[in-house]
Amino acid sequence: MGTGKTTLGRALAADLDVSFCDLDQYIEQRYMKSVSMLFKEVGEAGFRQIESRLLREVGEFEDVVISCGGATPLFNDNMDYMNSCGVTVWLDSSVGALFRRLKVAGMSRPLISGKTDVELMRYIKEELSRRTPFYEKAAYRYSGDRLESVSQVAESVAGVREILGI
Repeated sequence: MGTGKTTLGRALAADLDVSFCDLDQYIEQRYMKSVSMLFKEVGEAGFRQIESRLLREVGEFEDVVISCGGATPLFNDNMDYMNSCGVTVWLDSSVGALFRRLKVAGMSRPLISGKTDVELMRYIKEELSRRTPFYEKAAYRYSGDRLESVSQVAESVAGVREILGI
């Protein structure tokens, strides 16, 4: 959450001239409800089941860059599934970059809405610790810290293309 997956994914897809799919947006379109509303209605466990099912649906698409939610790799063998059907990139961002971005986006993110700065910082550190073993299963790792401007996004697209050899 907050690493810039959608920003970089959309730019990379445009550069490669392929489709882009943000999994959270795909879920919202299919259910005609926000992720926040789905969390409220079915809880996190219910949402994770929906997310896993639709991840497998979009995983069948061809010529697409998919941006998944930050916790998607943690549930229902999703990381293993993603590795089996495509090339995975862990967009790794520093605690400081995540804090700055999530502080601004907090109200629209159900898992962090209403947290104080101290609580948000603690949450980021705890979640990174919990999630890193899953993220490390990605085929590639790339820094998400430099996605603050059009030129930084362009540099990052070039960097991802380089690590992917395309």
